Parts: sequence; structure tokens; C-alpha cells
Amino acid sequence: MHMKRKNIFMRMAVCVFLLAAVCVSAWTLWADNAVKETFYTVESNRLPSAFGGFRIAQVSDLHNDDLNDNFASLLAKAEAAKPAIIAVTGDLIDCRVPDMDKAAYFMEKALQIAPVYYVTGNHEAALYAEYPQFEKRLKEMGVTVLNNEAVILSVNNEEIALLGLADPNTETLDQKSRMELMKSYTKDRFTVVLSHRPELFDEYCKAHADLVLTGHAHGGQIRFPVVGGLYAPGQGLLPEYDAGVFTSNNTVMYVSRGVGNSLFPVRFNNRPELPIITLQTTAVG
Repeated sequence: MHMKRKNIFMRMAVCVFLLAAVCVSAWTLWADNAVKETFYTVESNRLPSAFGGFRIAQVSDLHNDDLNDNFASLLAKAEAAKPAIIAVTGDLIDCRVPDMDKAAYFMEKALQIAPVYYVTGNHEAALYAEYPQFEKRLKEMGVTVLNNEAVILSVNNEEIALLGLADPNTETLDQKSRMELMKSYTKDRFTVVLSHRPELFDEYCKAHADLVLTGHAHGGQIRFPVVGGLYAPGQGLLPEYDAGVFTSNNTVMYVSRGVGNSLFPVRFNNRPELPIITLQTTAVG
């Protein structure tokens, strides 16, 4: 009789374990493709009043992943946010399984929502032979590609700078040159920097960038409560800049968890993210 009870208990325990495993797997599969908007407001007394309420939708680390739904959810959420611009901060394509058509299709649809500004990531840099033709294709459809250059955005005759830094793996600028480039804009006006790399936070701060939008870390891929992300390229285990907001003096950096996956195909406790950044001006003093 005792053995029968023990067998029943063991079977129940196995059933509970299997049910829990199925539930966790189903939740992980759903969450891995369910884009979540994150709304964040950046306030600055350097921001011209005309830019109060200016909204930026950030797309990072797409890795030509269509989220099993032909980008419909991502694009719908971006459109609903009514951004003034869409900033794409690198790794639009994936060097391991490049699909230029899929990535271009996303950009074509994004352009129907708002002007699109784009900087490269390490995956574009790795595709040094194929990438130039892809960049040409993007420019022809109307995407503004910022390779260590800036555009001046104007609202009611007031201006801010939008500066895009090419991925360091392209070897187009060394650290000193990047610093000089950033300072050439930040000294005169509020400057938003688009860059793939969060690990360069100290550089952005020393150059007095007002707002920096980055990605690359994939949220640490696997996230734990309190601890945060497990691993990020360029930072290693338990990365300091894994996701969310980081500030130092007057510099704010937002690290997007990104949308797609690359070498490691699954996220955990780390939904794909569409940051929606709203700028607001504050009075001096």
C-alpha cells in the first residue's frame, strides 16, 4: 500500500513538472515575439520649447526578424505612438542569416509612419561586402543614413541636432575623432546621438551628449529579477548597460532591449522592446 502511494505521488510530481515546463515554454515562446512599448520622457533645459512633446520611436537590433507576423505588431505599435521620427539604432540585418529584402520591407513600411534615421551596428559592419548596396537601397527609398554625420531638425525655427555614429567596427573614426565630432554639435545645441554601442557611455558623457539612443545588449538576453541581464556583447557577463535608462550629469542614455535575436535564438523574461521617447523642456533654474 505504501509503495502504491509513493508511485502515485511520483506520477503527480512528474505531471506537475511537465505541466510547468509546458507553461514556461509557451510563455517564453509568446514573450519572445510579443513587442512591448516602453514610454520614457527626457527633460532638459537645453531643449528648445518648440520641441516639447517631440516623440521618437526607437527600433534596435531587428536582425531581419519578422516576429513571425510580417512586422505587423511592431509597425502597428509604432504608428499608434505617432512619432515625429523613427530612429533605427543598428543591426537591422543579421550577418549570419542576412535577409536584405525582409529588412528593406520593414524600412519601407516604417517610412509610411514617419521619417526614418538609421545608423549601423556590428552586423552591418561584418557584412562589409554586401552592406554598401543595401545602404544605397535604403537611401533610394528615403531613409536617412547617418554615418558619423548629423542632420539639424527644425520646429518653428528652433533647432536640435540628430547625430548618428557608425559602428566602431567600420573603423571610420577613432575614439578621439568621435569625441570631437560629438562636441562639435553638443556645444551649441541640444543633441540626440544615435549609436549602436551602450558600452561607450563614458564617451557620450564626456562629449556632453544630451540624449543617446543605443541597443546591442539585447537586454542581456536572459534577465533575472534584481540582477538584470545575464550577458551582452562588448560587456560580457552581468553587463552594466543592459537595458533601460542610464544618466550621468546631463547625459541620458536609453539602451533598448531590441526586437530580434541573433546567435542565441531565445530570450527569457526579456520581451522585445519598442522604446517611445518623448522630449520635454524644463525652465532654467
